[in-house]
Amino acid sequence: MSKSNWRGKNGPLLIAEIGGNHEGDFEYAKKLVKLAIETRVDIIKLQLYQGKTLVSPFESKDRFEHFKKFELTKKEHIYLAQMCIDSKTKYLSSIWDLDMLDWVDDFLEYYKIGSGDLTAYPIIKEFCKKGKPIIISTGLSDLEDIKKSVDFIQNQNPIYKNKNYLAILQCTSSYPTLDEEVNLRVIQTLKNETKMTIGYSNHNIGSLALRGAYLCGAEVFEFHFTDTREGKSFRDHKISLTPTETKDLINDFKKKPNEIKINKSETDRLAILMGNKEKKPTKGEISSNNLISFRRAIYSNKFLNKGDKLKEEDLVFLRPNHGIDSREYKKIIGKKIKKNTQPFEKLELES
Repeated sequence: MSKSNWRGKNGPLLIAEIGGNHEGDFEYAKKLVKLAIETRVDIIKLQLYQGKTLVSPFESKDRFEHFKKFELTKKEHIYLAQMCIDSKTKYLSSIWDLDMLDWVDDFLEYYKIGSGDLTAYPIIKEFCKKGKPIIISTGLSDLEDIKKSVDFIQNQNPIYKNKNYLAILQCTSSYPTLDEEVNLRVIQTLKNETKMTIGYSNHNIGSLALRGAYLCGAEVFEFHFTDTREGKSFRDHKISLTPTETKDLINDFKKKPNEIKINKSETDRLAILMGNKEKKPTKGEISSNNLISFRRAIYSNKFLNKGDKLKEEDLVFLRPNHGIDSREYKKIIGKKIKKNTQPFEKLELES
């Protein structure tokens, strides 16, 4: 029997997500990677993007400036990837910019598709060509969104019909996720409906939701990681585990689920975390407008004149989801532009 892609050093596969917690400071990023290595997680994850290839500066100037501030250079990312590999820890990155895939691919054993890109079919298509194991988060989505994306992935490459190559993570994309919106019961729903490997990506405060997901049979776990939450203003630090908390979590995951001790106060809270088995966007995801701000639409990448016919090379797929959803990319090729359009302005087509 072939080795499972979802088994880690301590049982289930554990991903420590540094993400943007370095806030663009390379020295701090190195410190966080070193601390994560020392905890003996299986994978350390960052994020690869450039502001201009993730967010439309025309449609969402503030978000564009935010992501630009958090960028690290190619050289810095390679340094961090090599730090992980040299220490026998896997490196992973959410790649929001496909141009970066060319140089980072040699460092990756897995691909991670974030919740915001679950509907970004033109982006997903490029990962599927490579045939590496894919981990996909499902925040913002209903069950139908997920099933359609799984079908799309499996139609691009039949290797993803094998559960050893596709893991789907229950996730709620609100920060921090309220206990009543974690909905750990969805883990079983996703198992039943997709027949794939199911995991959990945490945006809830503390580690109880992660332990609860383990009790529910999750096999892949992603959680944010920091050195300390004290004195930090960036939101992701608040939902991050520290090195000590990460080691405590690992010690629990070395046990069988029925051996994990949950105290009385945790039992009451865990009942809330179990939530609803129906997978759909939560109130927090809807009220925060993340369904628009985190997802991608189709934009032009150059100046277009009224009446121009769209070609595939004219298109770029950016946040926010204003105008035409990225899932519609094949349908708009050959359509005419309704008005003169600047780069990164939302598209309007002739009817």
